[in-house]
Amino acid sequence: MAYLANMFSYTFMVRALIVGLLVSLCAALLGVSLVLKRYSMIGDGLSHVGFGALAVASVLGASELGVAIPVVVVAAVLLLRLSSSAAIKGDAAIALISTGSLALGVLVISVTSGMNTDVMNFLFGSILAMSQSDVTLSIILSACVLTLFVLFYCRMFAVTFDEGFARATGANAGLYNTLLACLTAVTIVLGMRMMGALLISSLIIFPPLTSMRLCKTFRSVVICSGLLSALCFVAGMVISFALSTPTGPSVVAVNIICFCVFAALGRAHALKMTARRANIR
Repeated sequence: MAYLANMFSYTFMVRALIVGLLVSLCAALLGVSLVLKRYSMIGDGLSHVGFGALAVASVLGASELGVAIPVVVVAAVLLLRLSSSAAIKGDAAIALISTGSLALGVLVISVTSGMNTDVMNFLFGSILAMSQSDVTLSIILSACVLTLFVLFYCRMFAVTFDEGFARATGANAGLYNTLLACLTAVTIVLGMRMMGALLISSLIIFPPLTSMRLCKTFRSVVICSGLLSALCFVAGMVISFALSTPTGPSVVAVNIICFCVFAALGRAHALKMTARRANIR
């Protein structure tokens, strides 16, 4: 306890904890729908767009969040439109926008200031980057995401699994998809400055996939993903502080361990159920 008290005696650590917990929760909840809709790599694409936007904002001396959030939201909506287009498939659309944005960001920084420490922080994250505005935006974001999943759970369930059925029941599937994309974009921007542009998508992918190893219903996967993501972030942050390792890779390492454990437990449970059914017959 004394160790944790010492760890969180620093203001920047408290801010990082609040932002990290809220962003991890939002990323995990949104990630459930994205993974099930086969849009999981949209997080990777948007993080590259965010890197390009942050690079341009840094060079211009403009507000990083003020530039990155609108740009990434527009990119998210554009990716959604391109993914539903017959001309360009979803994975190709993500690759097209993400690689272009990453290249633009690197070119802008290379021409102006070179690959300095700020660029490395954009790519791999830094807990020192968290400010009070990040905390405020994270609270607003988490309130929006929780409201979406609590009040509109049935609509989210329908849109996630069968958009045709959702439209038949009166749900505006396009609106929910756009809302999902926009919330994901804001989550990516807030999280990538701490996790890094190269690793932020792990918060979207790992918790849902890990939860699906054991949980078999949409509701249980959503709840388990949120809790697991928050626990993994805290564990990764503590490890990062103790071993002086980067926060992003530490959190991802904990997520990988949890995935392996859940996969083993899920496999053991499946074998047990198979043996039980064989005995009944």
